[in-house]
Amino acid sequence: MKIIVIGAGAWGTAMAVSAARNPLGHQVVLWARDGAQAEHMAQARENARYLPGIPLPRELAVRGGDVADLLQSAPRADLLIVATPVAGLRATLGLLRDVRVPVGWLCKGFEPAQDPSAPRPFGLMPHEVAAQAAPALLAGALSGPSFAQEVARGQPTALVAASRQPAVRQALVEAFHGPTLRVYGNDDLTGVEVGGAVKNVLAIATGLADGLNLGLNARAALITRGLAETARLGVALGAQPETFMGLSGLGDLVLTATGDLSRNRRVGLLLAEGRTLAQAVQSLGHVAEGVYSARTVLQRARHLGVEMPITECVVALLDGQLKPVEAVAALMGRDPKGEIL
Repeated sequence: MKIIVIGAGAWGTAMAVSAARNPLGHQVVLWARDGAQAEHMAQARENARYLPGIPLPRELAVRGGDVADLLQSAPRADLLIVATPVAGLRATLGLLRDVRVPVGWLCKGFEPAQDPSAPRPFGLMPHEVAAQAAPALLAGALSGPSFAQEVARGQPTALVAASRQPAVRQALVEAFHGPTLRVYGNDDLTGVEVGGAVKNVLAIATGLADGLNLGLNARAALITRGLAETARLGVALGAQPETFMGLSGLGDLVLTATGDLSRNRRVGLLLAEGRTLAQAVQSLGHVAEGVYSARTVLQRARHLGVEMPITECVVALLDGQLKPVEAVAALMGRDPKGEIL
């Protein structure tokens, strides 16, 4: 199987490394937009910027720079993996719109709103972006509870290959399922993408609570109620409720909200210390998708009439309308209600 991974950040590199190590003997190419970065990685056999200390297998080829070369190679591949942030997905899929091989993306989140004054002023999920940018594409998402560093090290991980098209699910499973990486198929692409997006926002809230030393009870409450509001949004968008009890729902939320490698959780911890949002983001050195998708998640929820109080408080916190302690007080001061609503 020939696989091209587009994007040499932490996730693109980790998945390329995983596929190259697969016992099935895949041919894997990792493509970097920056030609100089690609050349350095090929010579050093390491992505020192995003995954330092992880050697690149000799089976993994690194290319980069010329988009024309990428587009010439893409139709000869068996699978393309897009490993850009959500903000870069539309442009990348637009380049691939005429490709007829399966395409999977790794990004989690909602695209920022293109026009805040439009009748529907909200951003789109990745599969909705694909429907606009490349409607004929055979496409889907690879998601689930995972940190790039652990995948690259070969530590046990389980993921979900989500697509409405069986050929895409099969290609994703064949490419990555192996001794240390289990990949499960799921046809609920909407549910998988909602779970992967909202968990980043909720991880900011959980990091905030932990940074304020509110205790494990508070953490458990935030995760549980956060899962409830994620499911409400997902069902309103057409997702299957059971998806949110799986890997891309509960699993991804627990990992991102509690794991020390979580960038979104780290944002909450830094805000609790009194850092500004700009200072918190700058200290990370990498993208924390929850910062950029929180407002879009809330816009989408309000458009659908879905109540998401934790997300609302996170957005107010990120916008500077609430201080950390005030955000917690706003959540705890809500009127009592039944749990299953």
